Formats: sequence, structure tokens, C-alpha cells
Amino acid sequence: MSINLFDLSGKVALITGATHGLGMAMATGIGNAGAKIVVNGNSSQEKLDKAVAAYKALGIDAYGYLFNVADEKAVKENIAKIESEVGAIDILVNNAGIIKRTPLVDMEVADFKEVIDIDLVAPFIVSKHVVKGMITRKSGKIINICSMMSELGRNSVGAYAAAKGGLKMLTQNMATEWAKFNIQTNGIGPGYFATSQTEPIRVDGHPFNDFIVSRTPAGKWGNPDDLQGAAIFLSSKASDFVNGQVVYVDGGILATIGKPANED
Repeated sequence: MSINLFDLSGKVALITGATHGLGMAMATGIGNAGAKIVVNGNSSQEKLDKAVAAYKALGIDAYGYLFNVADEKAVKENIAKIESEVGAIDILVNNAGIIKRTPLVDMEVADFKEVIDIDLVAPFIVSKHVVKGMITRKSGKIINICSMMSELGRNSVGAYAAAKGGLKMLTQNMATEWAKFNIQTNGIGPGYFATSQTEPIRVDGHPFNDFIVSRTPAGKWGNPDDLQGAAIFLSSKASDFVNGQVVYVDGGILATIGKPANED
């Protein structure tokens, strides 16, 4: 009985930006729970095809669609294609995002707007066009990938923090408007994870590595697979009365102000 609460067999899940990294880890978890996976990417058809092949090698029923999530015309056209070719979208994970590490005083307005467009406006666009079908069917799950920057600031990521803070509130407002249609909208806020992008700095003695390890109560970087449980939970029947929440998967960082320098 309890296992069936997490069974996603027969569901169709669209995960944006799922050709690599944390998006791929979450999509893998959702796929292994039984859902058909629709992978969105925007960089190249080659990268998208490679990702779809990797999912299929794991026994996951996967499909790929190349489009820019910030382009409403492209989103509308591709959502229609997905629902025609694969099936009605039951689960949407708004994962695609970018970050530009520039101090606010030096940041170009165009760069600030680009981060907001991809990290905040795009989840609104994709959700808007997916949720219409969910409303008709009176069923659906939307997961917005937030961040610890939804709660905290950090040097040089002002645009990203502004977008992710906005995404937290957008998540709550989506829940406010759509819960009455049996649609659950929630977020996941990842902490710091061991990915190919962070590999160069995840070495003993590197200042940022030492900072993350000492700042995290768990005392380590997260494994991308650690996100799968939260993704499956928020995609499944187990979360049918959970709405407007952000689940932080961060090893406890947000639970503490940190470790004093003289503490073991």
C-alpha cells in the first residue's frame, strides 16, 4: 500500500533542462518510479539525443524535445506536440536554469534580464501551457526547482537570487490558484551537489570546498541521486495534500548559522 503511493506507472513527466546534472538525476528517479520521461534541452540536438539514449539504456521510456523554455511560441507548440505524440503531461518539473556570477554593480542589465527570463519567467510560461490540460483533467503535479538562494543571498549571484526568490513566491501563488483543481505545486531547493561542474573545486584545501563541507551539518557535498526521493515524492500520490512548499535538500545548511572556527 505505502509503496503504491510512490508508483508513477502510466504517468508522463516533462523535465526541462534534463540533459545533464541535477535535472538528469531527478528525471532518472521519476523514470525509475515508472513514468515516461520527456526530456527538454536547448543547447543542441546532439546533446539531447545523447541524454535520451542514456535514459533508455537504464530501461526508462524517454523522449526528447529541443526548445527554448523562455520562448512562449516554441513552448506552446512543443507542449501540443508532446501531448499528441507521448501523452497528456501529468508531471512538470521546471528545472532549466542559468546563473551569471557577476557583482550587481558590474552586471549588465541585459544579463540580469536573461537570468530572470530563464529562471523565473520560463517556469511561468511552461506551467501556464501545461496546467491548462491539468485543469481540464483535474489532476497534476508541478515542481519548480528553487534554490537555497530562494532564502539567502550570496556575493555575485544577485540576479539568480532574485529569480529563485521570485520562483518560491510563484510556487506559492500557483498553489493558491490551482490547488482547487487537484493540482499540487511545490518546489525543491537543492543545496551544494557533487556534479561535473563542481568537480574542479571539490578537492581538500580548496577554500570553497572547505567552506561547503564545514558549513553543511552533514559534512559533505550532496550526491545528485539524493534529489530523487524528493522528486518522486512530489510527483506522486504521496504528496496529494502537499501544496505551496519548498523542500530543501541541502544536508542541513539552512537549519544552522554555521560552525564557529574553533569548533570541531
